[in-house]
Amino acid sequence: MSNDGVAFSSILTHHARRSPSRAALILGDVSISFGELDARANRRARMLMAHGVGHGDFVTVALPNGLDFYESVFAIWKLGAVPNIVAAKLPPPEMAAILEIVRPRLFIGTPPGHGITALAAGAGDLESYSADPLPEAVSPHWKAITSGGSTGRPKVIVDAMPARWNPGEGFLGQRPGDVLLNPGPLYHNAPFHCIFMGLCVGATIVEMGRFDALRSLQLIDAHKVNWVTLVPTMMHRIWHLGPEILSGFTLPSLRMMLHMAAPCAPWLKEAWIGWLGSERVHEYYGTTEAIGSTMISSTDWLAHRGSVGRVRDGYDLAILDAEGGPKPTGEVGEVYFRPHGGAGSTYHYLGSTAKRMGEWEATGDLGSVDADGYLYLSDRRNDLIISGGANIYPAEVEAALDAHPSVRTSAVIGLPDEEWGARVHAIVQPVAGEALAEAEILAFVAERLARYKLPKSVEFTDEPLRDEAGKVRRAALRQARLPAG
Repeated sequence: MSNDGVAFSSILTHHARRSPSRAALILGDVSISFGELDARANRRARMLMAHGVGHGDFVTVALPNGLDFYESVFAIWKLGAVPNIVAAKLPPPEMAAILEIVRPRLFIGTPPGHGITALAAGAGDLESYSADPLPEAVSPHWKAITSGGSTGRPKVIVDAMPARWNPGEGFLGQRPGDVLLNPGPLYHNAPFHCIFMGLCVGATIVEMGRFDALRSLQLIDAHKVNWVTLVPTMMHRIWHLGPEILSGFTLPSLRMMLHMAAPCAPWLKEAWIGWLGSERVHEYYGTTEAIGSTMISSTDWLAHRGSVGRVRDGYDLAILDAEGGPKPTGEVGEVYFRPHGGAGSTYHYLGSTAKRMGEWEATGDLGSVDADGYLYLSDRRNDLIISGGANIYPAEVEAALDAHPSVRTSAVIGLPDEEWGARVHAIVQPVAGEALAEAEILAFVAERLARYKLPKSVEFTDEPLRDEAGKVRRAALRQARLPAG
């Protein structure tokens, strides 16, 4: 990442001056030029200023993908403030926990009702504010992405990079002037990071709003999309459209499909390589904390099957044992990264603390490195479930299940799922003598958790799930439920 270049507060102006009519956003049948988006963001920035937002303030954005989202984020940067991105439909307890950590100056979205200053989506008369340029401002942190902690408690990852970028420096294979498709929710780090970096280099963003497999291919064709990032769940849904449909799409404009955010089954990756060719399918592995990352082309992947690549410039990679000693080549240990700027140089947490071994920081994954420096992931260090590219923490789901008066205790594990990568499976021990139905428990939990965290299957047991110390052996429970062989 570069700290040189153009401030995000004026980067839309930069591109509007060079290509006044070029589309910044395409949403359905609506095309928004860089100049139009810049003007709308100026108006919205003045609206936020009227609500007290200033330099360095956090502004929590809880909006669905759409024009309001893009305008709001650029408006925040125009004031030198920091966008804190959250899902638009978080349950009230989860939203309250995040707001307690962040304490934002303003909340944008459906008012959460926690005594915080809020601006509802579409509120106010935007046209009553001036579209004239504002003084340049540089946010001290270009994003603050909300995530879950290893205990299921929320945390906020505040990026150390100021809101400034060189508009000639493409991100992860993007090129200035590309056309990008966004198929993912912008409250996740990967879509947010990739799409807004694309706008910074003058790319046109084709915004899907909501992912649909066939429509994604139609949009790539119709708008001559050059670059897209997918998670394996999306890849799975596209592939299962079947050969009759896929044979109608050669996607000649698509230079790069970059997948990330979750492990990709080797068979699925090979299928995509066979369809698009090894020069177009790439994989990225990294963390929201930006402590390190790897990348691999499919040409290299075919020679190092199962690898996620070699460490990228600017970072070091190590496989360490529990005492912090290096593991031999080919042996599994915990994956650690070290940015060349040193520990803590890329981010800081709100609501959590980093797990470091000296200058090295853990990713939460287990893996090994071969003699050529290629990283192979084997498992998660903890019990994190990655389903459809989203992180789900068992402790959080268990807390929601255990709140039901007829539940004595519960254990939540991830089981293999062809479409999602992993599905959330809940094992519930009812209170003695109580009868529980799956529909009842799922309806109860749905009031407390975001939809993507809900169990996809529930089983009931009379067997104790925890020992006398309250510990649950999720690994053993999961192993007992995996298919034999």
